[in-house]
Amino acid sequence: MSSNAAASSSGGAGSADSAAPRRNSKRPKYSRFTQQELPACKPILTPQWVISAFILVSVIFIPIGVASLLASRDVVEIVDRYETECIPEPLRGDKVGFIQSAANKTCERKITVPKRMKSPIYVYYQLDNFYQNHRRYVKSRSDAQLKSPKEENETKPCDPEGTSGGKPIVPCGLIAWSLFNDTYSFSRNNQQLVVNKKDISWKSDRDGKFGKKVFPKNFQKGGLIGGGILDESIPLNEQEDLIVWMRTAALPTFRKLYGRIEVDLQPNDIIHITLKNNYNTYSFGGKKKLVLSTTSWLGGKNDFLGIAYLTVGGLCLFLALSFTIIYLVKPRKLGDPSYLSWNKNPAGH
Repeated sequence: MSSNAAASSSGGAGSADSAAPRRNSKRPKYSRFTQQELPACKPILTPQWVISAFILVSVIFIPIGVASLLASRDVVEIVDRYETECIPEPLRGDKVGFIQSAANKTCERKITVPKRMKSPIYVYYQLDNFYQNHRRYVKSRSDAQLKSPKEENETKPCDPEGTSGGKPIVPCGLIAWSLFNDTYSFSRNNQQLVVNKKDISWKSDRDGKFGKKVFPKNFQKGGLIGGGILDESIPLNEQEDLIVWMRTAALPTFRKLYGRIEVDLQPNDIIHITLKNNYNTYSFGGKKKLVLSTTSWLGGKNDFLGIAYLTVGGLCLFLALSFTIIYLVKPRKLGDPSYLSWNKNPAGH
């Protein structure tokens, strides 16, 4: 009797377990990582902390802005726009016709040095409204051809300036074809100022992108001449004007380095410039400017960085003073931080 009762009681318990519904839960296993309960820095932004942070930013940014602005103001820069002045007045009605003709394009200009310019003085040419960032223009080059003489027939990316007369053009493409070819020479008191054109390009470009055994071939031999002509006896890694030009600009107004004058210029010095106005910017309404500039520890003349630092620093100082006045005039009691969710223990764990 006792054994049967035990068996029946155990059978009843088993049937009861099997009849109970199973709990199908998609709740993930508890973890402090998945529930974002790991120790972390969670500062409470009290008025004192906010005001202190704004003051700290202003104390750092305002001196940097002042120093940057003073450095930029110390840079002496002379800009001379010449694309119109270097066309004879009777021919200014047909500028494109003049620039495409065989007429003498020598132009004489004078500039006066406003302040002492310490060497080195950087000579730039500036073009406006020239979109070197156009997609077809940027892609119209063959990097393989520029690096290796074995790849001179690799001209497919360069269309429509890939071949001429059935022969490959080296260097090919629209970028090289449109090489800037205005030239400048300078004199002071009837003495020539030498322009050093050595190392005006990036060393990484000379060593890594342009081969020392690659020489220009069949360049500017087509029916339409785009720009400058290259010396076929000089390898591409030494043709620094080309290397500078082929580092395309991101904006339609840009400057590119032409050379360096390595003597000081004194205030009120009159610099005579003899330039060749060869480059055609008239077809697309472009502008040409000659720029002489010194540099500072921050680089060339650029007020934007200093103004940006001063603006942010001044705004933070203004906010700090405003919050201080509000806090003193109408203070607000801070709530109890113990009620914050991360200061409570998770329920059930």
